[in-house]
Amino acid sequence: MERTMDALRTQPSLLDGRVGHINLRPAPGLTFDDVLLVPRYSEIQSRGDTRTDTWFSRRIRLNIPIVSSNMDTVTESGMAVALARAGGIGVIHRFLTIQQQADEVRHVKRTEAYVILDPLTLSRDATVGEARATMARAGVGGVIVVDPDRVVLGIVTRRDILFFDDDGAAVTDVMTPRERLITAPEGTAFGEARAILDRARVEKLPLIDARGRLAGLITAKDIEHGMDYPLATKDRKGHLVVAAAVGIRPGYIERAEALLAAGADALVVDIAHGDSANAVDAARKLRAQLGDDWDLVVGNVATAEGTARLIDAGADAIKVGVGPGSICITRLVTGFGVPQLTAIADCAAAAATARVPIIADGGIRNSGDVVKALAAGAQTVMIGSLLAGTKESPGLVVVRKGRRFKVTRGMASL
Repeated sequence: MERTMDALRTQPSLLDGRVGHINLRPAPGLTFDDVLLVPRYSEIQSRGDTRTDTWFSRRIRLNIPIVSSNMDTVTESGMAVALARAGGIGVIHRFLTIQQQADEVRHVKRTEAYVILDPLTLSRDATVGEARATMARAGVGGVIVVDPDRVVLGIVTRRDILFFDDDGAAVTDVMTPRERLITAPEGTAFGEARAILDRARVEKLPLIDARGRLAGLITAKDIEHGMDYPLATKDRKGHLVVAAAVGIRPGYIERAEALLAAGADALVVDIAHGDSANAVDAARKLRAQLGDDWDLVVGNVATAEGTARLIDAGADAIKVGVGPGSICITRLVTGFGVPQLTAIADCAAAAATARVPIIADGGIRNSGDVVKALAAGAQTVMIGSLLAGTKESPGLVVVRKGRRFKVTRGMASL
């Protein structure tokens, strides 16, 4: 055995067409099942006294350290909304057209806001059918009717057309006209708006500028969401925070531009082997061409050296994990990987000086694994299979022997 290991350390190998040497770790690595945390004295009297807030990336702070995986059976807008409301963040997968992925991001950003700065509108010439379709498509309960100068003419709500059968009728026939509409001046504070909605017993409060033009919208639903989800991860305008994945194939710059235009707070460069020239070049190009008012997450890596390279390329967070996922076959197919707990510890040590957060991606089978990943140095954990069976995931539902299941699969390649 000793002679065999010596031979492996020195035997040249053809890797990607170039002669190299196999790099064997000098010490064994550890994964989650290899470790238990030692109980220590604690002065915490209640679980309610604990804090789980952390950093997803340099500028995005979460209230819980949970990130949903950018898999097509795990995260689209439904999962991203649910997780952001809980205090985490979702990463919309990239196996959609650019328009479809941007629409998923847009849906998350439109779900909540302190003030909706660009409410949906219709012209006075629109029909009831158009109003019905617009509300259904956007998942909203009302649309403002405006003239060509965006002067408010009225509002039509789902209640106005619920039992109205003539879809060809003009929307002006069913809307609440401007003279009966409850409005507030542009710049009205959120608390004051809440009081107006309460007094008037209405659900939507259009904000009007000095010339009568639509300047925004505050809804009772957004106020309710703020009360129901006090830990929600939101941006400065009260929108839920969301990330979106891009690859490195031609067209990824255009995809990234569309996602940022739709409101994505972070982009995640999604590549199985992040310690590569392709990943480094993509990170540098995205940062150089699209500015720096958003956060860039890159991965996956499993070594300190790979972490340092991606930080140097402009990453605001690093995804760690090569092959630890429950349905990932990278290690079986290629023979490459580092046991996940060791990978997290090595990468976290390399990222500490630069204060770049580590996202532990893969291998989480229970809540104890989350704790171990955080103890090893990760700021957050990315979860796939544990979330794939929830109602918020987009996976296909199948029924086997009377039980309902959702289909999930790995995502690196066909």
